[in-house]
Amino acid sequence: MKCQLLLNALFAQMKVSHWWVSALLWMTLATPTRASVILRIAIERGVNQVTVGSSTTALVKDSTGHTLGELPAMSSFYAQAVRGGVALDKWQSGLFWIEPTGKGFVYIGDRWYRGRTLVVPTDKGLTAVNWVDDEEYLYSVVGGEMDTEWPAEALKAQAVAARTFALYEREKQRNNPVYDLGDSPDRWQIYKGVISETPSTYAAVDATDKQVLTYKDSIILSVFHDCSGGHTENVEDVWGSHEPYLRAVEDYDQNVSECKWVKTFSPAEISARISDVGNVKDMIVETYSPFGSVKVLKIVGDKGTKVLQGEKVRTALKIKSTHFNLTKTANGSFVLQGLGYGHALGMSQWGAYNLAKRGVNYLQILGHYYQDVALSTIKAK
Repeated sequence: MKCQLLLNALFAQMKVSHWWVSALLWMTLATPTRASVILRIAIERGVNQVTVGSSTTALVKDSTGHTLGELPAMSSFYAQAVRGGVALDKWQSGLFWIEPTGKGFVYIGDRWYRGRTLVVPTDKGLTAVNWVDDEEYLYSVVGGEMDTEWPAEALKAQAVAARTFALYEREKQRNNPVYDLGDSPDRWQIYKGVISETPSTYAAVDATDKQVLTYKDSIILSVFHDCSGGHTENVEDVWGSHEPYLRAVEDYDQNVSECKWVKTFSPAEISARISDVGNVKDMIVETYSPFGSVKVLKIVGDKGTKVLQGEKVRTALKIKSTHFNLTKTANGSFVLQGLGYGHALGMSQWGAYNLAKRGVNYLQILGHYYQDVALSTIKAK
């Protein structure tokens, strides 16, 4: 199924101004020429159909690499799950590659990306995967994860942390036949494609080319978060794991208004979020970490009691952090007054911002938040 997209409609869909036209040339010139590590980023997972396209004429290939035909530039097509594989325009195959000619960009879902597209059937429909150079991927991730107008040293720290995280996940998923990472922050990192690239993200990525963090010669799990509210946490108090480099350190984000929050829950709201306890009667903090985060929270209902530990406190209640004080009001509501945003492990992004504003360089920032690590250089393979 084919539907033509006029250029003006494309602008409207992407919700960006006409700076995009001149930016196309700039982003094309920013393409690295070195040997690359390729990352497989799942953009759409388990869908019945996905919109695909290319900014230039694109070759359509099957699983053997045989060219089936071409997709015209600046047009969109629906790839659909069918019995035995995928249907795309007039073709049907077990899977499809979409490879733009020249230095074109691919279109997946509702965004533009560098690299090429693989559309492959999975158990729950189709998965559309962006195969992209790791540095090109980072041009976008740094802009998705940090304000691109922040100090250069903070952006460099983010580039190294994001590169390290991506390659850690790539190794972790080495037996996954389809993808290495997704594009969402709940499990991975924010990846919006070329729309979040800017000259400052190019500079940060290029200045830290191939640099990763290692511990005893292994790439680390370089997680990061918005802010901790004054002190990061030890990993065992949040996830119950034992990464020796994720240690609690003093933070520098106490002045950030976005990281101070208050949330009020009625008993009914807690009951809706916590299963198998019935009508909630009470919530009790049983254990705090040494730095003020809730380690163990007990929720008491008329049908049972549930104990939440570490990060499950935050995810189950859908709150910004586990660093909060809990009070119960006269009408039975629960008031959580908190600090921080995220899991409070590894690098605080707002802390990196404030340190960079003080003149601290990116290596010092990374060395503060990730303990006893080394800066290493990766080799493409």
